[in-house]
Amino acid sequence: MTRSGEGLTDAADGVRPGIARVRRMVSVDQPASALDPAAVARAHRAVEPLHSQIYFAPELEERLTGLGLKAGRMAYFAGRAAPMGPVGAGVVTATFYNFSPSLVAHMIPRAWTIALPEQVVAARFDAARASLTRLLGGPEAVAAPEVAELAGLLREACTVLTPQGRPLYAGHADLPWPDEPLLELWHAASLLREHRGDGHIAALLHAGLSGLEALITHTATGRGFTEPAAKASRGWREEEWVGCRAELAERGLLDDAGLTAEGEAVRARVEAATDELSAAPWEHLGAERTARVTELGKGFSRALVANGAFGSGIFAR
Repeated sequence: MTRSGEGLTDAADGVRPGIARVRRMVSVDQPASALDPAAVARAHRAVEPLHSQIYFAPELEERLTGLGLKAGRMAYFAGRAAPMGPVGAGVVTATFYNFSPSLVAHMIPRAWTIALPEQVVAARFDAARASLTRLLGGPEAVAAPEVAELAGLLREACTVLTPQGRPLYAGHADLPWPDEPLLELWHAASLLREHRGDGHIAALLHAGLSGLEALITHTATGRGFTEPAAKASRGWREEEWVGCRAELAERGLLDDAGLTAEGEAVRARVEAATDELSAAPWEHLGAERTARVTELGKGFSRALVANGAFGSGIFAR
């Protein structure tokens, strides 16, 4: 669920003062990092599927509908928002960013009259255990030493994450750490994902892109999330989509062929800014351990795909 938008550049070194300040804050009292900036994005891509498979896992929908929640969007909004407590539709819209506010308001806060957030959190962890066990190849596979190794590395990476300005991450970070390696792995991947996502929203706000503008510019790249999938899952009315495209065209970011050169540059800059804002855990691990995370994460992610992850579940509705 990528959140997209404009980046932050400076004529001197390609980074505006805000991001330069972030870079300095991240490096205060730390030795200069030799970490390749591209390693941040590689580590994210390797680890993120270990978390996001849950949104496509039938185990999650089974457990949340077992609590009485409606399948599909209600289960998704409640499941992901539950670590923040019984928040209202405004908080979910703000932290999820590119969903239609009217869609969110149709499901939240009604979900909390059906199931308490703590029930939803417990069901989600139970579903993560079941789905990862199935997708990684069974009990023997998840008991492998590599699972515990990656869990330990990711938990160490999470020690430098901070909650300031990261509300969705902060809610997840308030949850206690699980005491089994498989769930420790999933929780760490969740923390890293939501921390990065909150930073991505900060980059979008700096760029002046709304949730819908961010969504449209992301789909216009032709990489990953498609326009039909975005329209089906994010809840925006066709007239809202058309009107937003027209506004983006007026700004010179979009034309009939897709993103303009400026639009492409905007997309590239925001992704670079997002990497900057999510670099701290990987700089903390250093190049060698980050490379090991990427190696292990890629292997596990390939197993997820090979065993049918991302083909059904809440996002199929």
